[in-house]
Amino acid sequence: MQNNTQALAPSHAASQTPRGPRTAPAPWYAHRWPWLLMLGPAAVVAAGIHTTFLAFSHQDALVVDDYYKQGKAINQDLRRDRAAASLGLSASLHYDASNGRLGGELRSGTRPLSGTFVLQLVHSTQPGKDIRLPVRADANGMFSASLPMLDIAKWQVIVEPDDREWRLAGAWQWPQDRTIRLDTAPGQ
Repeated sequence: MQNNTQALAPSHAASQTPRGPRTAPAPWYAHRWPWLLMLGPAAVVAAGIHTTFLAFSHQDALVVDDYYKQGKAINQDLRRDRAAASLGLSASLHYDASNGRLGGELRSGTRPLSGTFVLQLVHSTQPGKDIRLPVRADANGMFSASLPMLDIAKWQVIVEPDDREWRLAGAWQWPQDRTIRLDTAPGQ
C-alpha cells in the first residue's frame, strides 16, 4: 500500500501548476463601493449641519415676544379702522414698475383728501423688506412716491395719517395685481 500512495503523490503534485505569485487583496478604501455606500449618510450629516446652522443663525421673525401687548394693540387698530369707516375713506394705488413709481388717490367719501400720510408696504414673511413711504397728497388727493422694484410677494398695505387717528389696510398680491383699492364702509 505504501507503494500505491507514493505513486499517487508524484502524479498529484504534477497536476498542480503554479499560477504566479499570489497578491494580497486591496484595502477597503481602494474600492469604490464602500465610498458609494457612505455617500448617502455623509450627505444627510452635511445637510443636518447646514440646517442647524440656518436655524441658529437666523432669528424667527414670526414669533412675537409680548403677545399680550400685541393683543391690546389689535383693539387700538380696530378703533382706527372704525374711524376710517366713519369718515368713508378710500384709497386706490397703482405701481408703475418700469418707472419705479407708486401713485394713488385718497378720498373721503366723494371729496379728495389732502395732507401728509404714511404708506407702509409690509412683507408677509420678512420684516427686513418692509417699506415705509411718507407721501403728500395734493388738493385733488393725488400722490406719487418713488419705489424700487418690489419682490414677488403678498404685501400688506397700510395708509394712515401722521397722527394715526385712522388707517386703511388691505392685501396686495404683487405682480398679479397691478392696482389695489382700499375701502371702508360705514358699519364695518
